[in-house]
Amino acid sequence: MSTFTELQKERRSIYALGKDVALSNQELVELIEEAVLQAPSAFNSQTSRIVVLFGEESDAFWNEIAASELEKVTPAEAFEGTKQKLASFAAGKGTILFFEDQDVVKGLQENFPLYAENFPIWSEQAHGIALYSVWMALASKNVGMNVQHYNPLVDAQVAEKYDIPANWKLRAQAPFGSIQAPASDKEVQTENRFKVFGE
Repeated sequence: MSTFTELQKERRSIYALGKDVALSNQELVELIEEAVLQAPSAFNSQTSRIVVLFGEESDAFWNEIAASELEKVTPAEAFEGTKQKLASFAAGKGTILFFEDQDVVKGLQENFPLYAENFPIWSEQAHGIALYSVWMALASKNVGMNVQHYNPLVDAQVAEKYDIPANWKLRAQAPFGSIQAPASDKEVQTENRFKVFGE
C-alpha cells in the first residue's frame, strides 16, 4: 500500500480520461461518499453536498449544459476548441458536482454570531478538504480526476435538471475516469514556502 505522501504524488490532474474503470458505479459512489463523510469540517458542520453523474448524465452536463452556457460567452472563433475540451471531460467515466449547503452556513452564523464572518470561509475550506479527500480516494484506486469551475455559468441549468435545492451552492465540477495518459511532470516550488521555529 502507498504511503500518504506517495499517494499525494500519484494524485494529479488527469485530463486524458476514459471509461475503462475497474470499479463498478456502485463501488465508485461508495468510495466517493465515504471520502466526503470522513472529511473534517469546522464545527463538524458537514456542509459538503455531492451529485455524481454517470453515462448519459455526465455527457449531458459537459456537451449540453456546459457547452450551451459557454457558447454564450466564448468568441465564436474559439468555441470549437472549448467544445473539444468539454468533450475530453465527457470522455471520462463520470462527473462529480461539489456543492456547499448555504443553509447550514447561515444557521451557524445565527447560532454563533461571534464567528459569523468566518463560516463562509470555513465552508470553502470544508469544500476543499472534501474535494481533496475524494481526489485522493480515487487516486488510490488508479482512477484519474481533474477539477473544473464552470460555476456560476452552469448553476441554473444544473439546478433545474437535477432538482438541486436553492441552498446548495455549486463550487466545482470534477470529471473522473480511467487514466488514458499520465499527467505531465510537476514542478514543485520549495523556496520561501516554509518557516520552522524552535527545537
